[in-house]
Amino acid sequence: MKKIVFATNNSHKLKEIRAIANGKLEILSLSDIESYDEIEENGSTLEENALIKARFIKDKYGYDCFADDTGLEVEAIGNAPGVYSARYAGEHCSPQDNMEKLLREMTGKLNRKARFRTAIALLCNGEQHLFEGEINGRIIEEKRGSAGFGYDPVFQPDGYDQTFAEIGDEQKNKISHRALAMNKLADFLLSEDE
Repeated sequence: MKKIVFATNNSHKLKEIRAIANGKLEILSLSDIESYDEIEENGSTLEENALIKARFIKDKYGYDCFADDTGLEVEAIGNAPGVYSARYAGEHCSPQDNMEKLLREMTGKLNRKARFRTAIALLCNGEQHLFEGEINGRIIEEKRGSAGFGYDPVFQPDGYDQTFAEIGDEQKNKISHRALAMNKLADFLLSEDE
């Protein structure tokens, strides 16, 4: 089975990616390779941030690896928080703080359209590849559900009457932005082995 490093310290993302990979790939975490570095994400796009993380791990540790960056883009507020989704309410904020800030910003707004976008950068066999996934939906007016993480309790994907936090991990991992990007990555890596 192909081994690859996922350049993240986010345990929720790691669990989600491993579930999406469904045993087709052995996904190593940063702690599996004893990397405890803080990687500064100072890119201006999701793609840049994903590449920064992947390059850091490849250059320092030599492993083929991939990294992702994900953003929530809300139309009514200029596609914010976007690349700043994880630190929307400030540098050391919690996901709860981010959601509360977003709900305050959306007060009274009729346009609730939003989308989640994931960019995955892969550095493998001396080549660089990018994979993207996105899902459209809307920001609801109050949090609902307890599954998932991040903005999941306020994001309702198109075609569903539940939020990501209500539909549960199994269903989310079939339709999410990260699932779409990860499936493209997995298909690419598995086709390389054929």
